[in-house]
Amino acid sequence: MTDLLFREDAYLRSCEAVVSGVNDRGGLLLDRTVFYATGGGQPGDSGHLELEDGTEIPLATTVYDAERRIVHVPADGASLPEPGMRVTAHLDWTRRYRLMRVHTALHLLSVVLPFPVTGGQISEGEGRLDFDIPEATLDKEEIAAKVNEIAAGDHAVTSEWITDEELLAKPDLVKTMSVKPPMGSGKVRLVRIGTDIDLQPCGGTHVSRTSEIGPLEVTKIEKKGRQNRRVRIRLAD
Repeated sequence: MTDLLFREDAYLRSCEAVVSGVNDRGGLLLDRTVFYATGGGQPGDSGHLELEDGTEIPLATTVYDAERRIVHVPADGASLPEPGMRVTAHLDWTRRYRLMRVHTALHLLSVVLPFPVTGGQISEGEGRLDFDIPEATLDKEEIAAKVNEIAAGDHAVTSEWITDEELLAKPDLVKTMSVKPPMGSGKVRLVRIGTDIDLQPCGGTHVSRTSEIGPLEVTKIEKKGRQNRRVRIRLAD
């Protein structure tokens, strides 16, 4: 199994690794990685691998395969390293950091709008959540002001682990209706904001303090069905 370094430190931008395999589609498996694979509405990381001779292999994205292994997907036409070769994995840090800021901002959005979440998506600089809200009248400026107020409070963002059984005993921790927390390994990762602002299962990458999100805007609120409301946000910078 790949050692997922980003779970312990989302700010790692590179790491040394060994190519542990190449799948039948040319995807690369590493013994350790700083790359987050697509999941939970967050896209996989991009960047490049650096070989010992300085050759760079661009990576278009990172995904999970059918066996839940992290696969680093080379860009079309890139040459492939052999299993056993030592490499240095480098993130596209500018892109990753913006994804981290958006992901944490969406957690705050779910605090401001405490309704069941029916869907969500994260992209570089933008994101959205869908809420199950009956007869809702939502104000973009009011929502943005509340999220920005919490973010400016400079609250710590930390992670902790609970067992599958503990999560089953606390179903109120799960806000998402369409995406369930990954269970089966015996433990589930929780992301906590502040002391008591938010706590929910999440495997994604986040900033370490809410002030890093910076100011954001609510760009659009859409009606997607009788009770479904889609709220789109964007980093102001």
